Amino acid sequence: MNPDPNTESATTVLAAIEASAKALALAGVSLGHGTTNAFDEAAWLVLWSLGLPLDTELEGPHSKAQQGISRDELVKLQDLVAERIRSRKPAAYLTQQAWLQGVPFYVDERTIVPRSLIAELIADGTLDEWLSDQTQTVLDLCTGNGSLAVLAAMAWPDVTVQAVDISADALAVARINVDQHGLQDRIRLGLSDGLKAFLPPQTFDLILCNPPYVNAQSMAALPAEYQAEPALALAGGTDGMDFVRQLLQDAPLVMGRDSVLVLEIGHERDHFEAAFPQLPVFWLSTSAGEDQVLLITRDALAYLN
Repeated sequence: MNPDPNTESATTVLAAIEASAKALALAGVSLGHGTTNAFDEAAWLVLWSLGLPLDTELEGPHSKAQQGISRDELVKLQDLVAERIRSRKPAAYLTQQAWLQGVPFYVDERTIVPRSLIAELIADGTLDEWLSDQTQTVLDLCTGNGSLAVLAAMAWPDVTVQAVDISADALAVARINVDQHGLQDRIRLGLSDGLKAFLPPQTFDLILCNPPYVNAQSMAALPAEYQAEPALALAGGTDGMDFVRQLLQDAPLVMGRDSVLVLEIGHERDHFEAAFPQLPVFWLSTSAGEDQVLLITRDALAYLN
């Protein structure tokens, strides 16, 4: 009896990743939504397509690298890679899964793909020195898919987290992630245009915010993968500071004396400093450098008045 050709090994896991990486590189796809090179992007797509964990070991004598892939499996993953190239959608939208600091999150086109550098500062303890045993309430402003809210609740088990967004669609995605991680009792979700829902009198000990901050010129030049994301979550006006201006005006009203605001502004430091030249801030070190995330104290915001 001849074996079914569809069940015969057509290639190996590693060979499929290498071929997919070559195809992605030749197609000139834009990266940055969880990976920074074509090999890692290909590994993500291949492993997901095969139902293998994304942390599958691909090196060493006992790795999955040389595991065979059937012809049916190969066709399926080739179709996935072809869709990545054709649609120019981030891989996270195709797999409906993203990872941040090793934690999995559901994601779809209703929110941007989670990649905030603030996640690093939560995970590595950088923000802990700004907190105390009196820290009880955290606000995740512009929560998107809720990833920072989930990471904050995991890192600080004694706090409650309020996560808000202007987009009801984004909050629906955040609800999926809060429920999947079993944090319904610790994280409250709400609709709010900036801080309007809390003015007055609610106060927070810590505010985390990864707002729309991309300036108009940069928005016009974004690769297709970024254009696939909701513009509402990216566009910050002419200089990228429209949302930030209103935030810094309102923030003192919801901050206690010892409260701090952690704000991500990406590559907009020049625009930030031009908009707030007198504002004293602390620039926090991340894997992307020391000029993309900053911390502002309640007292510092007095310099804006």
